Amino acid sequence: MKAPITRAALGIAAFVAIAVLANWLVSLTPAGNRGADFTENKVFTLSDGTKSILGELDTKVVIRYYASRNADYTPGQLKLHIRRVDDLLKEYKNLSNDKIRIENIDPEPDTDAEDSANLDGIRSIDQQGNFYLGIAVSALDKKVVLPFLNPGEETMLEYQISKAIAEVTTPVKPVIGIMSAFDLAGMPAMMPGQQPQQPWVIYQQLKESFDLRDLGMTPEKIDPNEIKVLFLFHPAGITKEAEFLVDQYLLNGGTVVACLDAFSVASQMLGGQPNPMTGQPSGAPTSSTLPTLLPAWGVEFVSDKVLADPIHATLLGGERKGIAVLSLPQSAMPQKDNIITKAIDSITLYLPGAFKRTSGGGVSTNSLVRSSTGAGFVDPTKASRLDPSLETSLKADGTVYDLITHLSGNFKTAFPEGKPKAQEPEPAPTEEKKEEVEKPKDDSLKEAVKPGNVFLIADIDAFYDRFAYNVQNFGGMQMATPMNGNASLLFNLLDQAVGSKYLIGSRSRAATRKPFTVIKEMEAEFEKKVGGKIEEFEQKQSEAINKLQELQAQRGESSSPFGTPEQKAEIAKLQEQRVVYSRLIREQQKELRREKDKLGGKITLLNVAAMPALVILVGLGLFLKRRSSTRAR
Repeated sequence: MKAPITRAALGIAAFVAIAVLANWLVSLTPAGNRGADFTENKVFTLSDGTKSILGELDTKVVIRYYASRNADYTPGQLKLHIRRVDDLLKEYKNLSNDKIRIENIDPEPDTDAEDSANLDGIRSIDQQGNFYLGIAVSALDKKVVLPFLNPGEETMLEYQISKAIAEVTTPVKPVIGIMSAFDLAGMPAMMPGQQPQQPWVIYQQLKESFDLRDLGMTPEKIDPNEIKVLFLFHPAGITKEAEFLVDQYLLNGGTVVACLDAFSVASQMLGGQPNPMTGQPSGAPTSSTLPTLLPAWGVEFVSDKVLADPIHATLLGGERKGIAVLSLPQSAMPQKDNIITKAIDSITLYLPGAFKRTSGGGVSTNSLVRSSTGAGFVDPTKASRLDPSLETSLKADGTVYDLITHLSGNFKTAFPEGKPKAQEPEPAPTEEKKEEVEKPKDDSLKEAVKPGNVFLIADIDAFYDRFAYNVQNFGGMQMATPMNGNASLLFNLLDQAVGSKYLIGSRSRAATRKPFTVIKEMEAEFEKKVGGKIEEFEQKQSEAINKLQELQAQRGESSSPFGTPEQKAEIAKLQEQRVVYSRLIREQQKELRREKDKLGGKITLLNVAAMPALVILVGLGLFLKRRSSTRAR
């Protein structure tokens, strides 16, 4: 009898050992780290953009992941965040076809690992210098460092890592081609003793991160293989020939960022002094648009009036309201998970125009910043003077207007008849040459060969030094501090545009932490129910104390040192109230804890029992199916 039992026990032990060993061996392979993501919003699945970036990697990328895992003082929230980063980086490695190597490093104090962290620019986040949590991404001779992986920015983590990978695998600075009616790079002094025109602050900052190419307003060509992003900054007076080049660049899969304006205050300020060579105002026209391209894209830009919005009006100096100076908070940015606007608190636009969607274009539109339904168009001159009559004369029609918008997809040409001819005087006909001149062959694109992207911004003053920065000079050095989120928004937009094409339009991840909304609602209801009674108790307590003070002041010489009977009665009454209300609060707190425990028990039961029950039901179903098929034979 013992032998069968022994064999059965050995068989079970062998089966368990084989299962454990098999699981361990499988976990060492890429297939063992893959699974199905059944969570809401697929929080454990990398985005399609990231997968495309990883699929095109042609060089080795090393991610040195510094995490202090053995510190006893590590808060539970950070320990949980470390595990989430672990899982995310495993996904990157699994999908990279062995192009990504993850180096897990625990920089304990006084070790080579800590020295490595400091050399990579990873800094400790505690005063003792004992806790590190950051990554350094490197490929070839380039490196991007994320010095601290903030749990509060968990939704941005995938974008930050993917952007870093795309950046280190790009060998040179991205090229941005600039077409502008302004001299953004500044100008030397035209005459002795005259001050040179300084570069715009935004231009100087862009130059630190990108290779800027000034194309002028009449470029001969715009090469999409060279120009990563075409930046049209107030292209006032743009010619059809120049628009045609922009059109062909876009049809070749280019990315265009166009800052237009209905009434540029910067243009007026810069045009205040005449050009000493011509005697004419040196500033650019106050209005700019793309008259041929915008209709082809299905967009109308109102450039003869400015947009006023009482909901977002800005209070300026002297308590004057700028009804067309718009302070736009997060509520005016409808895409809450968009990387460009997600971390921007607010932006300020100065006498902007506005975009309206029209029929046609054949591309998708995503509004990044928009007005309220109370917005309407007003006279730009009156708006620039802060005319108070605009507040009463404004006529809103309930339309929401786009102030910053993103167009994407396969564009169609705005020049179906080909390249426009330059306006040249026709030569007089001669008798000698009557043969018809052969027309040049039209090899221009009529439809996109690759998807393109266009970002439209309805204001350029938002990036002018006086409206975007506090500029100060210290010992000949210029210090510029952002006044608002304008510059950050432009940099976010350009960072996304010049990075991998798969990052354009990307969204932040859904958070893995889910708030216990039911419990929060229970707590809120508790506060609502008990808070009023606590307030009532405090009010009665205050009244009783005041009464006691009055009685104390009225006490005569013959009063007892222990107080009058009235005082004793009031004290007794106060103590009784304190006991009653304290008991009430304790009972309600106990009831709330009981409800929480009951809810927690249900959740635990579902977590523990639901999955095993599902496995059992699936196994039972397969067993019954196999049994029925066996009987049928």
